[in-house]
Amino acid sequence: MITVRTKQGEEYFSVAGGVAEVQPNQVIILADAAENVGEIDVQRAEAAKSRAEEMLKQVGEADSDRYLMIQAALRRSTLRIDAVRRFRQGQRQRGTKE
Repeated sequence: MITVRTKQGEEYFSVAGGVAEVQPNQVIILADAAENVGEIDVQRAEAAKSRAEEMLKQVGEADSDRYLMIQAALRRSTLRIDAVRRFRQGQRQRGTKE
């Protein structure tokens, strides 16, 4: 999770992979994937997670390329779900609604 603070307020992003460079007056993030947490469709992420879990049961580790692709999809959907939960929990703690 990354919080971006601007004069207009804060935005929260779920970020997967990549690197960050931190300077005194700026931060540069090069990410494999980034998604605004407020735009994540939780039902779609839950469905993707369920599909990936089911596919992992069916695909053996012998098919390593496909297995790794499915694992990556599972990690992405889990990351999205966790990001939304953390974001909503933070909103409740601050007393605001999303």
